[in-house]
Amino acid sequence: MADGEAQAAGRGGVTGGPLRVALFTGSYNYIRDGVALTLNRLVAYLMRQGVEVEVFAPVGPRPALAHEGSLNPAPSIGVPLRPEYRLALGLPRASRAKLLAFAPEVVHLATPDLLGYAALRLAQARGWPIVGSYHTRYDTYLSYYHLGLLKPLADRGVRAFYNACAEVLAPSPSMVEALAADGVTAPLKMWSRGVDTERFDPARRSETWRAAHGIAPDDIAVAFVSRLVKEKRIDDYADVLDRLTALGGRARALVVGDGPEREALQRRLPRGVFTGFLTGEELAIAYASADIFLFPSDTETFGSVTLEAMASGLPAVCADATGSSSLVEADKTGFLAPVGDVGRLQTAVARLVDDPSLRRRIGEAARARSLLYSWDAAMQSVLDSYQRLAGRGGRAS
Repeated sequence: MADGEAQAAGRGGVTGGPLRVALFTGSYNYIRDGVALTLNRLVAYLMRQGVEVEVFAPVGPRPALAHEGSLNPAPSIGVPLRPEYRLALGLPRASRAKLLAFAPEVVHLATPDLLGYAALRLAQARGWPIVGSYHTRYDTYLSYYHLGLLKPLADRGVRAFYNACAEVLAPSPSMVEALAADGVTAPLKMWSRGVDTERFDPARRSETWRAAHGIAPDDIAVAFVSRLVKEKRIDDYADVLDRLTALGGRARALVVGDGPEREALQRRLPRGVFTGFLTGEELAIAYASADIFLFPSDTETFGSVTLEAMASGLPAVCADATGSSSLVEADKTGFLAPVGDVGRLQTAVARLVDDPSLRRRIGEAARARSLLYSWDAAMQSVLDSYQRLAGRGGRAS
């Protein structure tokens, strides 16, 4: 028996000490995307509750954020067509020994990649309970990179991966429905998200900030906040702004974020304001200093940027797709349009541009709805799942 296996056998199934959780993910600290930010927030919460966590994930040459907890690097390569992302190549021997010595009571798999599959097989062999969480609409991403022929194969792989889990955590009711429709038969549980409503607040609106970015007092700033990549349907955003500009309206593009499509988008929207990537107070001020949030993406599983915009008092105009459709109440906190229907998106934005009282009423309702989303409640629901599967109680969901 190897040293790691002997240590694991020594710990056995002891549950008297702190709960032990091993988390496997394809994104944790090398890029500041929604997956990495959510999982770092989860690990920080778990550690505050006294949970021991070991994270296994690929890393890059330069971290994009200071990670939470103990991170065990996995070998990886850049993803073809999207080199800013990394593909984990599996679980190396040293990490396997570390995992066996740690003897987790629960294994959490966040990504169906080679690392995730290696962890899945080891967890099954050891009898460790497995929790899966769904973060990325892989099925919708493929079409944006001319890889639609791979969709049936990808669907089968993702379905098999998640069906091997004891529970699957999905971030929104619309995503729960989509996974069930796609053939995921493992128990589906809600793991919602939260928003910091003290940071993202309409009170942070700043006319000084607007003026510094060339946004006139009578301009209606239509914000898009995201990584600038094809799968966020940035062309739909640009089409709406182009049409509104051609009609001589007061709409002004405000793009917060960066990515490989930024240069192309700037050519499309030469009058647009491009702030680049913002965080913290700067990001909160940018949201609150806008007037409308327009987000045509159909690849979201939750839509954290939509919720941040709502918390900032912005009426949201979004694609009627997973994520946003669970956040935006049509005609109450915003408007929904069929995916790719630029005309419907334009009509909704134009109504808001032309009617200040409608913007105010819907923005206030959006803010009120955002107050229902607590980060602590969201993270506690995950801990409840862990404790239940580890035989330590945990609230039923």
